Amino acid sequence: MKKLLLLTAFVSITCFVNAQSTTYHAFKVDIDLGYAIPSAGNGGGTKAGVTFTVEPHYRLSDDLAIGFRFEGAGLGYQDVTAGTTKTHVSLLTSYCPSIEYYFAKTGFRPFGGAGAGLFSQQAVSGSNGNVVLAPSASSIGFFPRVGFEAGHFRMAAAYNVVGHSSSYASFTIGVFFGGGKK
Repeated sequence: MKKLLLLTAFVSITCFVNAQSTTYHAFKVDIDLGYAIPSAGNGGGTKAGVTFTVEPHYRLSDDLAIGFRFEGAGLGYQDVTAGTTKTHVSLLTSYCPSIEYYFAKTGFRPFGGAGAGLFSQQAVSGSNGNVVLAPSASSIGFFPRVGFEAGHFRMAAAYNVVGHSSSYASFTIGVFFGGGKK
């Protein structure tokens, strides 16, 4: 219910605020898919993950946009040492207000940004056939981000700092709808 209320408030505010952007349409929605690398996991085992992001933005000007990121990430690692196999899988969801600053006004548009918000995690661990389901947990996290937009194509890299064992880097590609040149 809180998530629905936050989303409704965000959309309502963007409807009443007059954009100052002179070159680009005020509202856009990013849809990204990417590769994630978990920071946790000891040893030289395999680490991998995937992310999916939906992020509506409102352009305050041609070079500044505020948004709200909804991201889901599946992260895992497997380590085989001395006949022992350890596997850990985490599912993280994040709900974060964000901001992006664009360094160019037209064409190829590199940007830098950041965000902070709520990260929720559910984890499953296993070792030699024993499976442990960890209780879900929520914490506050943040992420710096860099990337570029060209046309309606978008590419970004972010490092999501979430507690001591759930941080991860993500590399995403995607598209955005709306927000193009007027």
